[in-house]
Amino acid sequence: MALSKVPLVTFMFWIIKIFATTVGETGGDALSMTFQLGYAVSSLIFLGFFFICLTVQVGSKRYYAFFYWALVVATTTVGTTMSDYFDRTLGMGYIKSSIILFFGVVAVLVTWRFVAGRIRFENITSRRDEVFYWMTILVSNTLGTALGDFTASDTGLGFERGALVFLGLLALVGLGYFFSKIPKSLLFWSAYVLTRPLGATLGDTITKPISEGGLNLGRVASSLIIAGLMFAVVVLYYRKSGLFPYFKKSEEKSTFLEARQEID
Repeated sequence: MALSKVPLVTFMFWIIKIFATTVGETGGDALSMTFQLGYAVSSLIFLGFFFICLTVQVGSKRYYAFFYWALVVATTTVGTTMSDYFDRTLGMGYIKSSIILFFGVVAVLVTWRFVAGRIRFENITSRRDEVFYWMTILVSNTLGTALGDFTASDTGLGFERGALVFLGLLALVGLGYFFSKIPKSLLFWSAYVLTRPLGATLGDTITKPISEGGLNLGRVASSLIIAGLMFAVVVLYYRKSGLFPYFKKSEEKSTFLEARQEID
């Protein structure tokens, strides 16, 4: 019997995901803009962080909340700087980069479906599915950054109204989950993509200058605060649910954890 390497998809899963995407935006901008390292150098640094987290995650035998969510944050930070590099340094613009990255996500999912026969989002137990899972997340979080910037800047909606647009789209995906027969995997990955531009617009709302529609709060301080809040939610939620391995109080809880993640 193999243990799943990913968490159960619940409402709190999406709350933590939004925290992760928001800190990815503020953290990525902090390194590339506040510390003036530029998009290329920042992307290389975050890629290194991503591969370290990926190695730890793939090398683990089962799901650990810290490993999983650290890797999600790594994909959002590198997604932020890579998207900005494509859009601004290479001059591709938000529309072109969004289209290219969209087809990139589709290509990964189609390849996954062709190789494995099924696209998964839970019960990830094989190394093959796990690699495709994180490839999809990395490309989708890069796409989400470009989509967020396009909606806030090119359409003239601004950061706050852009965030409302993505909240509305997420609500439609939620309705599709409860009231339609659309494949759950398609809905999951649609929501995963949409939470990234939501986090991007929320992060920009917090840190951008007032003249650009933001609150002009410091990127570094904002990143630390959001990361701290995310850490607290992860600890409290997974400890309460019995799915946080570092807080097992008894062998019974350990057995409960394994029962929730076992695959027949």
